[in-house]
Amino acid sequence: MNRWMKDNALHLSWVVALTATLGSLYFSEIMHFLPCKLCWYQRILMYPLVIILGIAAVRKDVRHYVYVLPLSVWGAGISLYHYLMQKTSWFKDGATACGPVPCDVDYIDWFGFVTIPLLALTAFVLITVLMILLMLAVRSNPQT
Repeated sequence: MNRWMKDNALHLSWVVALTATLGSLYFSEIMHFLPCKLCWYQRILMYPLVIILGIAAVRKDVRHYVYVLPLSVWGAGISLYHYLMQKTSWFKDGATACGPVPCDVDYIDWFGFVTIPLLALTAFVLITVLMILLMLAVRSNPQT
């Protein structure tokens, strides 16, 4: 399992980050959904991951988890807050202060629960889990 993680985690994480980035660009540039302030924060944290993970995957530098984890964990936190703002009444008051586009707008609502922030949360969590597994694999056997 350690060898598999070292060989594939960076590539899988890069695919997740690239898919999330292209998806967000599709929603804004093709579907013309205006991003709210929290969407912009999530983009600020996701877009560099495409470059960082791409370089790390090409160079086979498994220690890039040090740079990726802070971005993915912060992104997951913002995405979770954004999703809770959309789907619960706990944070509704903050949604209108989000700017010209309120943060509780559901541009998509697939199956009654899948929204853009949930898609972002899923991507950030997948990247975080892969990086933690990679970190554990590297730390358990640093020579390989």
